[in-house]
Amino acid sequence: MAKITYKTPIVEMQGDEMTRLLWDEIKKRLIEPFVELNVDFYDLGLINREKTADRVTVEAAEAIKKYRVGVKCATITPNAQRVEEYSLSKMWLSPNGTIRAILDGTVFRKPVVIDGIKPFVSGWSAPITVARHAYGDVYRNAELRVDGPAEAFITVRYPDGRTEEKKIADLKGAGVVQGMHNLDASITSFCRSCFNYALGEKQDLWFAAKDTISKIYDHRFKDIFAEIFEKEYADKFEAAGITYTYTLIDDAVARVMKCGGGITLALKNYDGDVLSDMIASGFGSLAMMTSVLVSPDGNFEYEAAHGTVTRHYYKYLKGEKTSTNPVATIFAWTGALKKRGELDKNPALAAFADKLEKATKLTIERGAMTKDLIPLFDKSGVVKRECESMEFLDEIRRTLDEIIDD
Repeated sequence: MAKITYKTPIVEMQGDEMTRLLWDEIKKRLIEPFVELNVDFYDLGLINREKTADRVTVEAAEAIKKYRVGVKCATITPNAQRVEEYSLSKMWLSPNGTIRAILDGTVFRKPVVIDGIKPFVSGWSAPITVARHAYGDVYRNAELRVDGPAEAFITVRYPDGRTEEKKIADLKGAGVVQGMHNLDASITSFCRSCFNYALGEKQDLWFAAKDTISKIYDHRFKDIFAEIFEKEYADKFEAAGITYTYTLIDDAVARVMKCGGGITLALKNYDGDVLSDMIASGFGSLAMMTSVLVSPDGNFEYEAAHGTVTRHYYKYLKGEKTSTNPVATIFAWTGALKKRGELDKNPALAAFADKLEKATKLTIERGAMTKDLIPLFDKSGVVKRECESMEFLDEIRRTLDEIIDD
């Protein structure tokens, strides 16, 4: 068959370690034989971020604003150990945090459901979507190491010269201090994204924070959600037969374990980071969760919701075989291809992405899978078989060849 072409580039962001290797093989084995990729490429691997003083991350985010669709490989956010390992000049910020700060918006994460893989939480009969606010909080914080007794303050200076100040603490000795921020405009866009998503999916929406403790910061989120819901969405939710609920984050954690699924759980940035991993694992594997950042002005960035699989990468460097699950990375590509097809009115491109997703799921349902899924898979009449990383991609390719002309 002739390769599918499309007009507007997709912003491609290469990453690190094992996911970087899988990224190239996914393109080579599953996409490029069928699609003439048109990409605006940025290498967000840690070596190139060091080389460019992380300017490449900012350029990639600006390119997404230009072309509206991006797809990102998992990247390293360096800690002290990584600074030494990669001989870095500084501990660079999270690339995801930088991109999200530029694009703003909401990250929607949803598990890939496979026939034969039952959730660890037996009551979950339908997927749970985590809507994670993608701006501010701890990801754009300011921190200080305090080396002795001191007073710590928050100070805000306005353009007109006004100053507001509040004491954080009287520090009795050495310690640490942290400051965070958010914006009403970003919280507002987060609210509307969540309400619109819940309406589109016809799912109940929960928003959870900790306003009993954070009486100004978290309470601002709660108030904006309540105001926008009452003014713009209450009647729409009632007509759709769905509900909006605010609950404390600790209550939400307890309740979500007992719900049947089929809800959208809206969370602040860090809460969404943590709970999306818990929910992905509860449905089977962190490597089986899709993730897309949707910005208020209609830009989309697709990625896997997991890290660079460092442990497998070190095994690979020793010449050992690995069985790394590539599903979330495959679905990052299919999500970007589908959105590009939708925006460019290119149904052939979107249809190919749908078939690649179908082939990936069908391959597992027929019994071929990576090591992480073996203990979870139980389907009557199907013999499961563990595949190493590249072998699994070849199995998906064989299934894709079967269905490509359907």
